[in-house]
Amino acid sequence: MDFKQLEAFVAIAKHKSFSKAAESLYITQPTISTHIKNLEYELNATLINRSSKKIHITEAGAILHKYAVDILNKRDYAIYSLNDYKGKIEGLLEISASSVPEEHLLPGMLMSFNEYFPDVNYRISKYDSGIILKKIIQGEINFGIVGSKADSGKLEYIRIMSDEIILAAPPTEMYKSLGEISPEDLKAFKFILREKGSGTRKALEDALDLHGLSLSDLSVSALIENNRTIVECLKKDMGLTFLSRNVVQKDLEEGSVIRIPVRGMNISRDFYFVYNKSIALSPLAEAFKNFVLDKVDH
Repeated sequence: MDFKQLEAFVAIAKHKSFSKAAESLYITQPTISTHIKNLEYELNATLINRSSKKIHITEAGAILHKYAVDILNKRDYAIYSLNDYKGKIEGLLEISASSVPEEHLLPGMLMSFNEYFPDVNYRISKYDSGIILKKIIQGEINFGIVGSKADSGKLEYIRIMSDEIILAAPPTEMYKSLGEISPEDLKAFKFILREKGSGTRKALEDALDLHGLSLSDLSVSALIENNRTIVECLKKDMGLTFLSRNVVQKDLEEGSVIRIPVRGMNISRDFYFVYNKSIALSPLAEAFKNFVLDKVDH
């Protein structure tokens, strides 16, 4: 068993494709197939199910995967520590974040982190919070920044910032004249909402539930993944929306969007740095986590 075989196996588990895994490792598909064949022969176990259209790891593969990720991360720690000793930290930091932190938190955070570690490169992926949490539990990614939690004993959450979700509307005379409305009044309007799995939507669902309401009580005209697309549809009077204040702050200042207060519905939520506590973070991820914690503490 060697590092190249483990890298091949972890990459296939992540991408669920031999060709995509080979591409991510900059090797050919026959080479990655050979790595897996030799690894399975050495361990005397089938690690990957190739019989169905979708490639997935077997039960034996699932057992190995946890240790493989840990072994590769510890190898990276050794290299990281040696580079640190030589005064140079470098590598690729992969960050998965939900929409609001990806758009409004990460840019400033990465600028500051880059001042300390200028030789680090970044790959940013945007998913909704639910998908990020699932990927972390399955070991597909090291960590993420999310706006909601899942009930799992495998995950460790570190709160990094708070957020407010508001009811936003276009600045028409009708909406300007409303003033404060009640939760029951929401049934009279059309809404543009985030897709299922987003932290924003989860926070809204929880707030509605406190007032004996659910999303099924609202008239939803569109479900949209992108926050800015929602805002543009809002401006064209396609419906109201509940969004993070961070997303519409400039629009509120410009007057192209207004806020409608909803009595008793002060929706707030937290954003978290989250990782699988049973799997060691990669050295760069650990450095980034410590950097984030230092910023939060200060």
